[in-house]
Amino acid sequence: MIDGKFMLHVVILLACAVAIYLSCEWFVNAVEWLGLRLKIGPLAVGTVLAAFGTALPESVVTFVAVVFGSGSEQKDIGVGAAMGGPLALATAAYGVTGFMLLTRRRKVTSGAPDRAPDEHGGGGDVGDTRKLARDQQWFLAIFVVKVALGLVAFAYKPVLGLLFFAAYGVYFWRELRADPAGEDDAVDVEPLRLQPRRTTPATWAVVTQAVVTLVVIFVASQLFVHSLEAIGPMIGLPAAVTALLLSPIATELPEIMNAIIWVRQGKTHLALANISGAMMIQATVPSGLGILFTSWRFDGPLLLSGVVTIIAMLFLLVALNSGRFTGRTLTWAAAFYGVFAVCLIPMLA
Repeated sequence: MIDGKFMLHVVILLACAVAIYLSCEWFVNAVEWLGLRLKIGPLAVGTVLAAFGTALPESVVTFVAVVFGSGSEQKDIGVGAAMGGPLALATAAYGVTGFMLLTRRRKVTSGAPDRAPDEHGGGGDVGDTRKLARDQQWFLAIFVVKVALGLVAFAYKPVLGLLFFAAYGVYFWRELRADPAGEDDAVDVEPLRLQPRRTTPATWAVVTQAVVTLVVIFVASQLFVHSLEAIGPMIGLPAAVTALLLSPIATELPEIMNAIIWVRQGKTHLALANISGAMMIQATVPSGLGILFTSWRFDGPLLLSGVVTIIAMLFLLVALNSGRFTGRTLTWAAAFYGVFAVCLIPMLA
């Protein structure tokens, strides 16, 4: 017999997933218009504006856990979020993007025989892969440092947390300078959902739509995570497995939803920019908070998440540098999350 509480949480999960997806559609619509208003280039819209918005909920959760957490368990949740976020983005988010590229390629080839799919899988222009490779190399360098800090203990470690904030500041400044908006950067932006009949929406409407949808995304994401944590024990999963294996996917749902929406619209370069930008935030801001306010010492599962993330990034960098950055290759990135699951469960059993 199906338990009533279980069904309630399942309904909440489905409702939250729908709410996140619909809110992300409105959010990406608003953030594209916001980029035009601020005269920011299209890639910076993904790496800075969209990434900052979708990564903000996870950063807030980490901040509350490590700064105001009263016990070691709460602080561990913050550290786990700082490690689980990059893992989910480097594997599941890229994997979903690759799957969407393959799906869109099939639709293009079957629906329009006279139109050949592009070399990246038919999902639209992926943008400058050299720039994406540089961004991911920078992420990998920062991530390796943060994993290494989790293996050692010394008196001045907390001070190094400030360097992670500085690293993101440099990245933020570089992204805005490297991708200024120009006349040749015109992006096909749909009318603002809040003012569909206006060719050029009012600034207040753009900001309102972005802020309101971000709040909905934040609330729905938190409800999704809490329901997932409640369902885990009901189906026999240990709480630790739910926290380290399922919760990271749930917290990265906004980035995943954004990728699905942008690839569907043929704006794959924005989807990839959103993921890479969110990864930079996850590698710096939550990590800086964790290093400042916790001991930042890794146990086996945390170290495993770091190692798998590094391997997944090396795989993606090889694909980028060898010209094999295709939808099919990206889809394989999700397999690394499966490897993490297979290795994690015996460690927690």
